[in-house]
Amino acid sequence: MDFSSTVKGSMLEGFYPAGWDMEKIDKCMDHAPEEALDRQDFWNKDFTPVKCDDIHDFDAYMGHEIALQIRKAKEEGSEVAFILPVGPMGMYKWAVYFLKEWNVKCDHVHCFNMDEWADSEGNTLSPENPASFQYTMEKAFYNPLGELTVPVNQRNFATKDNLPTYPEKIAALKAKGAKLILVYGIGRMCHIAFWEPHFAADYNSVEEWKQQPYRIAAKIHPLTVEQNALTSFKSRTTLVPCRANTIGPGLFLQADYAIGGCDGTLGRGMQWQGMSFWMTLRHGPSMWITSSFIPTLPGRLFFLSELAGPLVAECN
Repeated sequence: MDFSSTVKGSMLEGFYPAGWDMEKIDKCMDHAPEEALDRQDFWNKDFTPVKCDDIHDFDAYMGHEIALQIRKAKEEGSEVAFILPVGPMGMYKWAVYFLKEWNVKCDHVHCFNMDEWADSEGNTLSPENPASFQYTMEKAFYNPLGELTVPVNQRNFATKDNLPTYPEKIAALKAKGAKLILVYGIGRMCHIAFWEPHFAADYNSVEEWKQQPYRIAAKIHPLTVEQNALTSFKSRTTLVPCRANTIGPGLFLQADYAIGGCDGTLGRGMQWQGMSFWMTLRHGPSMWITSSFIPTLPGRLFFLSELAGPLVAECN
């Protein structure tokens, strides 16, 4: 008795994206934890999962990776563009630490926040609102850098007016030789930013899907709302917006290097990200599973070892 054998006629029939083959998805997780590192045919030759034993290592490794890319660009005398998430957040403390330790001034860095909460018109929260992604980024990354920080006019946030300027700005930077670095987490629904799997229904082909640079006031999946209620709003679903402005594959698939993180454990053996992690590594590219394209990019995906499983039924 399982999901597939009981879903017909239930309240979950038709709830998950139409392109999700639950039996194929289940097979993605039918592996021993150590097999998470086994290379797959569809992976980029420079894509590598990196196991972290605990959250402290995870935060430090990710922060170091971000700071290292900033330092490399400085040493090469080139500009660098970052697509940045709000979460995982512990990495920013360490990125600040390393940049200060190395005394690297970030005047060559251009940052593009990948998403922001929005209403049905694409209007976003005030930057002074603690729930806004801009507020969080200023507090966690830009302000602590002090004199070394990214210039204000090189910080981009996903507002209704500014998000549509991302493609042109990023294209201009890449034309000057700047590398585009994607920093990301993977959502419960395998989204990157808030580019949700059900968006695939709006496109006739993978190629058309890949060309989409952003969405304004995107409808996020109910499980994404619940993920954020648990991880950011202390379970208070009533505070979570149901829409967001977000970048799309037309931007994040341009990345020259990607730095990813999966830290979705909850304690007492509970977690929310193991399924998403294994789908990303094993399913193979599908526009119905946004993160399935991540292994096709060069970069590192840092993950807490607990997420690799074994993913079996257990009462807690």
